[in-house]
Amino acid sequence: MTNSLILKMKQQDILQRFVFQDYGIRGEWVRLQDSWQNAKINHLYPLWVQEQLGQMVAAATLLSVTIKFKGSLVLQAQGEGPLQAVVAQCTQNQEIRGWARYSENPPHSNLLKDLYGEGQLLLTIRSEAPEPYQGVVSLKGHQLSDALETYFTQSKQLLTRIWLFANAFQVAGLFLQELPNQKNDKDSWGRITMQANTITEDEMLNLSCHEMLHRLFHEERVKLFEPQPCRFKCNCSTEKIESTLFAMPKETLEKILQEQEKIVVDCEFCGKQYYFSRAELEEIGIATESGQSSSAIH
Repeated sequence: MTNSLILKMKQQDILQRFVFQDYGIRGEWVRLQDSWQNAKINHLYPLWVQEQLGQMVAAATLLSVTIKFKGSLVLQAQGEGPLQAVVAQCTQNQEIRGWARYSENPPHSNLLKDLYGEGQLLLTIRSEAPEPYQGVVSLKGHQLSDALETYFTQSKQLLTRIWLFANAFQVAGLFLQELPNQKNDKDSWGRITMQANTITEDEMLNLSCHEMLHRLFHEERVKLFEPQPCRFKCNCSTEKIESTLFAMPKETLEKILQEQEKIVVDCEFCGKQYYFSRAELEEIGIATESGQSSSAIH
């Protein structure tokens, strides 16, 4: 096995940060393979859905480095087109997961208007704070990257460029952004982004980060930071499902129990199923219409 092949294998499932030492510009590169496969292993998504979910997962991973505390970043696109909803989540430790909901009729193209119709993109940061931060932007432009760039320009007033690629086997993304409070002349930002815009899907999915940076910016001084490993992890649990059931109307729970004698909850991220009988619900303090719980609700 050649050294270059070994390097490429090591460059899977990592997030790599870098900065341009002569300009106030930072960058990130990510490529996911095993973590991407694990994220969708329990779903039989058609290829056009995999491509959109993969781009969303890559984007969430790139943006996760903005989290400076214990928490997670969630990207959600939703609309009334063939692609009804796509959700990707990444924690501050680069633990990823995602899911998609779609109709059986594929879109005419992969343009946002054909995928979602009139839709919106929500960016949510969940932390230990009582209320999560949330930003919303319309799904305007040709691709997901266009909507994200609009979000950063409008809400953060930071020039940002994003490139996202995905197929059934791996996903990749490149992120460039001007640093806050650092002035760049328009020529340097324009030159860096113009060079980055020559990257191809094949190069992003096959070149290592070092090879990609040399290919695009071999005349620039670029400093790389330690790579951050990425992996799939679903944090669903019985406790979280119980919390959801607590919030549901009693009549809804009773109707389900009468129809199928138990409540089955599927985790949309990993596909794990949770089962609750009437007795189990009452044991944890959830009363249905036909019975009152003797346990206190915490």
